[in-house]
Amino acid sequence: MKGDIFQAIADPTRRAILVLIAAQSMTPNALAEHFDTSRQAVSKHIKVLADCDLVKQNKVGREIHYYFNPVKMKEFDHWLTQFKKHWEDRFSQLDELLINLNSSPNEK
Repeated sequence: MKGDIFQAIADPTRRAILVLIAAQSMTPNALAEHFDTSRQAVSKHIKVLADCDLVKQNKVGREIHYYFNPVKMKEFDHWLTQFKKHWEDRFSQLDELLINLNSSPNEK
């Protein structure tokens, strides 16, 4: 069963894990060194991210390396884009209103 991507990225530790593995794949032990928490706790965070397909794994010998899945994040970015367009339109309207308000006193 797929996890909820919004729930996954709502946690600051999971967001930090995504930032770390976006630069390079890492093992749970290597990730745990960056946090003030146990390796088991980091593994639980990784499981949540993996359930959402935000991270993928690659087994190398006895170790599992986790890496960032940009395809899934691109889907999320695509969803956010619709709101970005909406807010850009609203800010443009606000800019026009403010320009009109500022120019009005000079015209009198």
